[in-house]
Amino acid sequence: MAYWLIKSEPDTWSWDEQVKSGTKGTSWTGVRNHAAKLNLMRMKKGDRCFFYHSNEGKEIVGIAEVIKEHYLDPSDKTGKFVAVDVKAKDPLKTPVTLAQVKTEAKLKNMALIKLSRLSVQPVTDAEWMTVCKLGGVKA
Repeated sequence: MAYWLIKSEPDTWSWDEQVKSGTKGTSWTGVRNHAAKLNLMRMKKGDRCFFYHSNEGKEIVGIAEVIKEHYLDPSDKTGKFVAVDVKAKDPLKTPVTLAQVKTEAKLKNMALIKLSRLSVQPVTDAEWMTVCKLGGVKA
């Protein structure tokens, strides 16, 4: 299993909306960055993703699961970009803020800091364990 971080602005699509989508999940569409697209293409069914509220909140609030591997993004008229389907798995007991990530030595190389504008990012096993611990959930 691989780990990822997916970003959404909460006024566009929030963790609460992701939870409400239930076991059928939702399509993760609208990604228009080639590096993020490649990350979507690497995702496998069963992979876990941190759900990050960007712009407003700037915090990791939950864990989602990939339930359908990449396919052409129906919202992309160019046919160049892909989407995956994800469902909410678990909320973090305590959201992990960007400020916490920046001050945690074990997370100093996390893509969330180094590639801050990338909307779909890989997360290492060690980073996953650290953020889960900070968020009060089992890895």
